[in-house]
Amino acid sequence: MLTPLTDTDGAPFWQYARAGELRVQTCADCEEPRFPPRPCCPHCQSFASDWRQLSGHGRIWSYVFPHPPLLPDYAAVAPYNVIVVELVDAPRIRLVGNLVSEAGAAINSVAPGRIRIGARVQVVFDEGGFPQWVLERS
Repeated sequence: MLTPLTDTDGAPFWQYARAGELRVQTCADCEEPRFPPRPCCPHCQSFASDWRQLSGHGRIWSYVFPHPPLLPDYAAVAPYNVIVVELVDAPRIRLVGNLVSEAGAAINSVAPGRIRIGARVQVVFDEGGFPQWVLERS
């Protein structure tokens, strides 16, 4: 399965994720959150940044079931979902992941018919620190 490639700018995201925290890089001057992480703020061109913890709540903005699986290692778990989540407390940021039944569950653990655009989700993390998403309970 895939493992993240990290660079200097993105490494903190994965460090926080392995600790079970969803944080995004935020400009220390204009306070605009940004993802993916990068050295310079695209809004004010400042190089100052910090990492703001977010609630981890979001809504499914889009989703897909890759047919056929694009990578051979994923063929055994097909069909599986890939979702794009718009974060509630940073709506310009959208993160990609999988909707799962519970933290650490297989990426094919949610029936395709349960996924809906606009569904409320909450971030969870697998044992490797990958952000995954579960449906919020009403």
